Amino acid sequence: MSQTWWRGAAIYQVYLRSFADGNGDGIGDLAGLRARLPYLRDLGIDAVWLNPWYPSPMADGGYDVADYRGIEPVFGTLAEAERFIEEAHGLGVKVVIDVVPNHSSTESAWFKEALADPAKRDRFWFGDEPLNDWQSIFGGPAWTQVPDGQWYLHLFAPEQPDLNWANPEVHREFEDVLRFWFERGVDGFRVDSAALLVKSDTAYEDLDGVHDVYRRWREIADEYGGRVLIGEVWLPDQERFARYLRPDELHTAFNFDFLSCPWDPAELRRVIDLTLATHTPIGAPPTWVLSNHDVTRVVTRYGRADTAFEHGGRLHGAPSDLELGYRRARAAALLAMALPGSVYVYQGEELGLPEVEDLPDELRQDPMYARSGGANPGRDGCRVPLPWSGEEPPFGFGAGTPWLPQPESWRKLTAEAQRTDLGSMLNLYRSGLRLRRDLLGDGTLTWLPLGDQVLAFTRDSGLTSITNLGPTPVPLPPGRVLLTSGRLEDGAVPSDTTVWLT
Repeated sequence: MSQTWWRGAAIYQVYLRSFADGNGDGIGDLAGLRARLPYLRDLGIDAVWLNPWYPSPMADGGYDVADYRGIEPVFGTLAEAERFIEEAHGLGVKVVIDVVPNHSSTESAWFKEALADPAKRDRFWFGDEPLNDWQSIFGGPAWTQVPDGQWYLHLFAPEQPDLNWANPEVHREFEDVLRFWFERGVDGFRVDSAALLVKSDTAYEDLDGVHDVYRRWREIADEYGGRVLIGEVWLPDQERFARYLRPDELHTAFNFDFLSCPWDPAELRRVIDLTLATHTPIGAPPTWVLSNHDVTRVVTRYGRADTAFEHGGRLHGAPSDLELGYRRARAAALLAMALPGSVYVYQGEELGLPEVEDLPDELRQDPMYARSGGANPGRDGCRVPLPWSGEEPPFGFGAGTPWLPQPESWRKLTAEAQRTDLGSMLNLYRSGLRLRRDLLGDGTLTWLPLGDQVLAFTRDSGLTSITNLGPTPVPLPPGRVLLTSGRLEDGAVPSDTTVWLT
């Protein structure tokens, strides 16, 4: 793979707790992931991105990091992580891991020192009283009081104290963390909450000082060659968003406009055009993401009357036509793969898994649920352990009872059941990713005028992608069909269908 492999890569997101359980305790781990590496290679991805694997009390699924240089014992050991990286590389798969620089854990050595010695509190945001009236992103106040009367800031859960990036020690710590993992062969980092690090007393998002952090990080990444920094940057202002992707800062950032966009031709065309217009002038490749560990699974979302995504759980439980959502998810998968840049696949997308919306309340673990008093159902419904094989739970996930229950209906969606079904979602992804590696990825597109209900474009390789979002079939232009998300109708592209041809 080239030094700029990330520009057109297909990257598979692994939520480790729910991927595969190798030791039978009901929780996914490195042993399970290592055993399934051939599956990922055969899927056709170029890299895996792992959510946090560090030691953590798991107050927020591992995003409350107690030690940035270790591995959570539930997942395995540092030696196992090193073997995983080596084995993945042996199969031609790059490894990207999360880094969480905005906040730490109340169980971290630094925070324990801060509680014991007030002189050590300048690594965090402490005050004799709350400095403002900020609310936590997870609900409730963003300030919590400690026993001696002072208060500390946490933009997320109370167990996740925010780090103070005005302190040079914090900069040095994370620069060392990057080097620690680069030295062990990690190919890149996904930077959690990338726009929130630098704060003032009155603001915490997208302050100018954050760019100095990423300029230094880019210098470090460039020392190792072929490494990538990927930002989680939720910003509505595309001009501000683009600043994170300047040539001396992050390499790429997630495209949340595309992820949140409804299944609507005008809106999708607007978002695609805006994305390309934002990235092209600065030479950064776009990213295309349909879902992740924080959002409603796309099969469920696309089957609703309102197909957009927004945080807060407003649409949780809204009726969903899963057959319609499945058809649209297939079409959307090929559309996303065909667009220029890199594409992300969240585990289970390739199996067509729907959101699990009927989890028992007592089993929900997302702090969003608890902090909102149950008003927000949280994100557990998209984190249910994967079904691999068999006719009943745990569907080959592991020998123990999974940490979240799997629906009985998933017996038809296991990887084993889909492997031999040529028309399955799994085989659609395999075919699409294989063709994408040869014909798509980084580059440009040229739009084709096939009507306002159709998204049609030709890529540099000559491949044409046509997605019909209208209610009636549209004629198929001349060419050889390479792949379709659904059956053609008398030589026409049906509604909610994508076709690739050359």
